[in-house]
Amino acid sequence: MVLAAGRSERLSRLTSGRSKAVLPLGGVPLVERAVRTLRDAGVERIVVVVGYQAGEVGTAARLAGGDVEVVRAEGWEAGNGASLAAAEPHLRGERAFLLLCGDHAFSTRALVPLAEAGGPAALIDESPDPEAWGEGTRVSVEEGRITAFGKSLPDPAIDCGAFLLDNRVFDAYRRSSAAGDHSLAAAVTTMGRSVPIHAVRLPSEGWWQDIDTPDDLRLAKHRVRHSLAKRSDGPVSRWLNRPISTRITMAISAARIPPAVFSIFTALVGLWAAWSLSASRAVVGGVFVQAASMLDGVDGETARLQWRTSKRGALLDDLLDRMVDAAIVAGLGLWLWDDPSRLFRTLIIGATVLAWPLVHLAVRKPFQVFEVPPSGRRPLLVVLGSRDIRLLIVAGLSVADQPWIALGAGTAAYAISILGRVPFALARAGRGVARRFRPLRVFLPAFLRRNPPSAPAPPDQVGQPAHRDLGEVGEEPEHDHRGDDLWPAPPG
Repeated sequence: MVLAAGRSERLSRLTSGRSKAVLPLGGVPLVERAVRTLRDAGVERIVVVVGYQAGEVGTAARLAGGDVEVVRAEGWEAGNGASLAAAEPHLRGERAFLLLCGDHAFSTRALVPLAEAGGPAALIDESPDPEAWGEGTRVSVEEGRITAFGKSLPDPAIDCGAFLLDNRVFDAYRRSSAAGDHSLAAAVTTMGRSVPIHAVRLPSEGWWQDIDTPDDLRLAKHRVRHSLAKRSDGPVSRWLNRPISTRITMAISAARIPPAVFSIFTALVGLWAAWSLSASRAVVGGVFVQAASMLDGVDGETARLQWRTSKRGALLDDLLDRMVDAAIVAGLGLWLWDDPSRLFRTLIIGATVLAWPLVHLAVRKPFQVFEVPPSGRRPLLVVLGSRDIRLLIVAGLSVADQPWIALGAGTAAYAISILGRVPFALARAGRGVARRFRPLRVFLPAFLRRNPPSAPAPPDQVGQPAHRDLGEVGEEPEHDHRGDDLWPAPPG
């Protein structure tokens, strides 16, 4: 359930009188984001309680698609507990339900531990920043059980606006409202006097943000932007490309442009870089190479930001990256040619652009043995040969008017990366041979037999998700939705 009935006077400067539930965060209305966050936690049927500007909020909630039921709370102005009570007829027969305040933003899958709690529980932040502690609803916790909620409690922990409840909370609300308190906190506190409500800690890699003021919205945007990074990012991506691409992504997110448009635009920038290099335009070519590297993250960031990831988008991004890589190499080669004609340059770059993606598709699966398992640290050689470093080397040496060195250094970086992956390929090949000859173990003496593990570790199996950051061997698709929780956002 999502409670999205109220309005916020403190955000009126930004909402212009509209409900804050439709305020966009990363191009996604808050209420739609809440629905999608519940989906990430495994919830299929979602009830959204609306009140102020019910029609507009309901329409925004349905943007998430799927089974979304919109319920109007007639007495929503009394408090968020009254909004809770309006959903009671629609939740009969449900053993338990996740409840989320619609003006709270969470990282992807931050609610999963709460959804798996197994009984009434609340998600809590044990170390909130001072501003959140001053504004939030504090909780008293004894032996893992929440004993009280309140704004004036001295305890350091606060609730995150997310709960796992059952139908007993409606009886609790009737008792608390009879005493004159129509808040959700009062209903949950009353329920907790007779029913254990467990405290579920916010995952260490997760984040949340209550959005009540313009400063809260600014901080939420900051957290969302930082969450767009991925663990597999190389050093150049992490310290140079991502700080730029994520700002571009957030700045244009309100337009909700399809990620594929950014993929194609970035490919065009890369092709222009290749064309400029082939014409010996050192500075323009080098600058555009690095620009293509920076913009390469925008499509995937947009897809993850707005829950628009897809296998088709990931494949398109992968093929376009390979096409650009091959075109840049061809451009460097033509730069070294003795004054090639425009027609010749067009034919060479065009043939490379058309042929290399097909070659990549043909060798993609066999080369998966070189992928680095996602659970392990990437070797230094792999990092040094990652695509972001290769393109930066090519860009810098091109600007310096050194095409021979640029081509040689880029090729060497790629070869180094493959060399760093050889141990992973050999290890997978060894396990494959061992499995193939395992039946012959019966002919070995007993003391030489080793009991095989019950199941191979998932990261060691060919074809399973891996970092895929090695150009033609297989770069991790930018459209992959992993990464939202991988790098906790700084608090400020």
